[in-house]
Amino acid sequence: MNPDRRDRLRDAAIEVLARDGGRGLTHRAVDGTAEVPPGTTKNYFPTRDAVLRAAAERCLEQYLALTGQLAGAPGPTDREGLTTLFRSLLENVAGPGRSRLLAVMELQTEATRRPWLSAILDPMASGDFTGFELAQRAAGLPVTPQRAAVVTLALHAAVPHLLTNGPATLAASGLDDPDRFVRDLLDTVYPPGATA
Repeated sequence: MNPDRRDRLRDAAIEVLARDGGRGLTHRAVDGTAEVPPGTTKNYFPTRDAVLRAAAERCLEQYLALTGQLAGAPGPTDREGLTTLFRSLLENVAGPGRSRLLAVMELQTEATRRPWLSAILDPMASGDFTGFELAQRAAGLPVTPQRAAVVTLALHAAVPHLLTNGPATLAASGLDDPDRFVRDLLDTVYPPGATA
C-alpha cells in the first residue's frame, strides 16, 4: 500500500473527527476529505475501529514530532522563558494545533468504550507530565512532582475551553489572556520565595 496515501487518509480522518466529531467518522467522509475515490479508506482501514486506530496513531506521531522539535530547541532557562513556552503552547490550541487537539478529544471520548484506544493516546498526556516537569526544573523553579503535576493539569484543563472559545468562560478563567493565565498559574504554584 502507498504510504503517502495512507498518511493522507490518516490526516483526513483527523480532519473529519475535528469537523464532524466521532459520529461523523465514516469511510465515506474520510474518502471525501482526502479527495480519493470512494472505497479507498475501506481498502486501507477496513473497519471503523481501524480508522480510529489510524487517526490515534497519527495524532501520536504528530505529538511526538512536536515534542521532538521542542526538545531540539533551547529550553527555558528562567521563569520568563517558561512563561513564553507555556503561552505559545496555549496559543497553538486555537491555531495550528486545533484540528489535532479536537480529534484527540473525540478519540478520548471513544477511548472510554475502547480501552485499546486509550493505550495509544496515553503517551501524549503522560509525556506532557514528564516534559513540563523538566521545563519547570530547567527554568529554575523549586519543583516537586506535585507542583509540576498541578501546572500540567491546569494547562490540560485549559485546552477544551480554548477550543470551544466561550468568551465568558475564557474571561472567568483568565484564558482570554494566555500570557496572564500562565503568569498567574506559575505565581500560584510557585509564589515568590517558594522552596522545594
